[in-house]
Amino acid sequence: MDASLDGRVIAIAGAAGGLGPTVVRRLSGAGSTLCLCGRERAKLEDLATEAGAHADVDVVDLLDPEAARGWAAALAERHGRIDALVHLVGGWRGGTPIEEAPLEDWGFLADLLVQTVQHATQAFAPHLLESGRGRFVIVSSGQAQAPTHTNAAYAAAKAASEAWTLALAHRFKGTGATANVVVVGAIVAPEMRAEDPDKDFSTFTPAEEIAEAIAYLCSDAAASMNGQRLTLRGAV
Repeated sequence: MDASLDGRVIAIAGAAGGLGPTVVRRLSGAGSTLCLCGRERAKLEDLATEAGAHADVDVVDLLDPEAARGWAAALAERHGRIDALVHLVGGWRGGTPIEEAPLEDWGFLADLLVQTVQHATQAFAPHLLESGRGRFVIVSSGQAQAPTHTNAAYAAAKAASEAWTLALAHRFKGTGATANVVVVGAIVAPEMRAEDPDKDFSTFTPAEEIAEAIAYLCSDAAASMNGQRLTLRGAV
């Protein structure tokens, strides 16, 4: 089956984050048209310039469900269809023993890691179904399946976002659309290696490998993969 992304219209939520540039380079290089979303226009425009003419940018607050629906509708009108949504919105709070952990961290992480997934998928699901080969991909953490007590809120939020994604996969069953999870450890991006060339990143998950996995899951080659966790945990 074809692993090409030529001509696909792919939306990327959280494109300006640490993983975003590597994913943008990989998907743009495969010939897809990219629609980049985030909160900082300057960073998004820099990414769009790097990706070339086949990218556009929108500043969207995915904590606002109407803003998410508006973004999806605008992309569908602009490009005629939407073939994939890649969710890269991320963040972390933790490092405190569970009996001392501030419960405010849960509210912050639930908004960032769960509500943005809920709002984005509700907005984009009709368009991904209409595509006939729609794809939804989220990047998650091994903490969701094997939580540590100093990361309880983070692990719980990631587990919730995975559960929502797997429920979306059930909605997509038999439609040609898919929803899948890429499970990673700590991420090392090329910029991090350049800044600290002597650091041992052997237990990290390279951003390039994550981008390859996302490209694969967005392609026809992964048409039979739905409701799956693809694990890239580094040399653990």
